[in-house]
Amino acid sequence: MKAIRQYEFGPAANLRYEDVPDPEPAQGQVRVAIEAAGVHLIDTKIRQGVSYGPPPQLPMTPGREIAGRVEALGAGVDRAWLGKRVVGHLGMASGGYAEQAVIAVSSLHEIAEQVSPSAAVASIGTGRTALVALDLAKLTEDDVVLVTAAASGMGNLLVQVAGRHLGATVVGVAGGADKVARVRDLGADPAVDYTEPGWPELVREALGDREVSVVMDGVGGGALEDAAELLGRSGRIVSFGWASGQPGALDESDLNERGIEQSWVVGPSAAPVGGLRELETRSLAATTNGVWVPLLNPPYKLAEAAAAHTAMESRGTIGKVVLIP
Repeated sequence: MKAIRQYEFGPAANLRYEDVPDPEPAQGQVRVAIEAAGVHLIDTKIRQGVSYGPPPQLPMTPGREIAGRVEALGAGVDRAWLGKRVVGHLGMASGGYAEQAVIAVSSLHEIAEQVSPSAAVASIGTGRTALVALDLAKLTEDDVVLVTAAASGMGNLLVQVAGRHLGATVVGVAGGADKVARVRDLGADPAVDYTEPGWPELVREALGDREVSVVMDGVGGGALEDAAELLGRSGRIVSFGWASGQPGALDESDLNERGIEQSWVVGPSAAPVGGLRELETRSLAATTNGVWVPLLNPPYKLAEAAAAHTAMESRGTIGKVVLIP
């Protein structure tokens, strides 16, 4: 089979498209013929050698989110799984950027016929994280929620749920005119470009006498700092990443004085009730039932994994990024 292999940490050019042996499922595992593999910003950091835990052993095949059909069974696996359309998260394991992968049958979810492999991949990892952020935010129809990175794989889900299903007023903040237009189409009003100087004033003018009550941030850096200034008293900040490379320098004494609470989608405060599998089930149900429609970047071919990483690092993608064989 074909797979992406990485032999040393460093730039995207280190991702090589090569022939490797077909993987064989062990006890309790299946082999999946992959139809879509998720690409995550964390993948680019791991590729560079930034550690989010024990560093992976090299050489490796990156990727942790896969969808496709079960084509082979390991010992002890019910034959009913053979041929099923499935999606799964490989956890800290790698192996997703390939034509085939092995995964524990306990990690699989069946995909409804109306859900594409790419949408399923967007749900299994990014979607479950979006649910943690929404659970932490505790949004109501009285909230004015500002979402940074609103055109990202996760941000677009937050915009859809906050506005269309929870009834909150959504301010969508994205980088560039194309992304702003997509965010506006998802229901954000206003939608503004955070790369433009003075964007917070545009938000203030659009909201009139209303104040932002919740910031859901995936950018960090100056974007978070500006967004925090828009928060009214007793506001909340939910941070789900820092695509800028910096978490943002917030004045904790100022936040405390204004009664602003900050939480993160990772760490003890974000531990999901019921565990990750329940989040995955909820996320897939949200996709199946149309609670959200994952925004998908045009897919990259598996051989174009390096280009996908480069585009993501330069913030040139919209929505969830996937690789297809």
